[in-house]
Formats: sequence, C-alpha cells, structure tokens
Amino acid sequence: MTAAILLLGFFGLLAMGLPLAIALAGSGIVFAYIDGTIPMLAIVHRMASGVDSFPLLCVPFFILAGLLTPPVGNVLFILARVRNIGFEDAARGVWPFMIPLVGVLMLCTYVPEVVMWLPTMWYR
Repeated sequence: MTAAILLLGFFGLLAMGLPLAIALAGSGIVFAYIDGTIPMLAIVHRMASGVDSFPLLCVPFFILAGLLTPPVGNVLFILARVRNIGFEDAARGVWPFMIPLVGVLMLCTYVPEVVMWLPTMWYR
C-alpha cells in the first residue's frame, strides 16, 4: 500500500507537468498526509535542513562549469549558432577567461591552506 501511494502520487504529479524534484517531494508529502503517522512538522524540518547541504549547492555550479568550458561546452555551441559565428571563434573568445579559472584551480589544489583557512577558523 505504501509503495502504491508513493508511485501514484509521483506519477500523478509528473503527469500534471511538475518538475521531477517537486514530484518527488510532493509524493512524499502526499504519502505522509495520507499515512498520518509522521508529523508534518518533522517532514518540513527535514526538507528545510536538507536544502542547505553543500553537495546540493555544488551540483548546479559543476553543471554550469561543464556547460561553459570548451571544447564541448553546450553554451558555446548555442552562442555560436545564435551569433552566426564559427564554434572555433566562440571557443577562442572564451580561452582568456579560462586562464584565471585554471589558476584558481591549481592554487586550491596545490595550496590547501587557501581552501582550509575558513573552515579551520570556523571550527576552532
């Protein structure tokens, strides 16, 4: 019965055209409301405390970095098509901005004190 409620709620919300994340959260809330054994305040608390998780914040930035970086950044393909320029010209225009990004990546990788300064100050 539990799985049926979750699946029906999930696919029902997807059929209404809601995004995947909202359909997942909504099906859980629908189940908790129908089941009645889990207090709604606990569900809201767990959902709110899970949103400020660091990995959840990292994923969009990693996706953005993957979309922008050449040689296969999807945004570069779209830019080249919209501006009617060659992909090579669009990638060549982005390379000067990639040099500081690589420099920061090297600094964070090989000098860990730069990255760990704030957490060590925070947890003292």
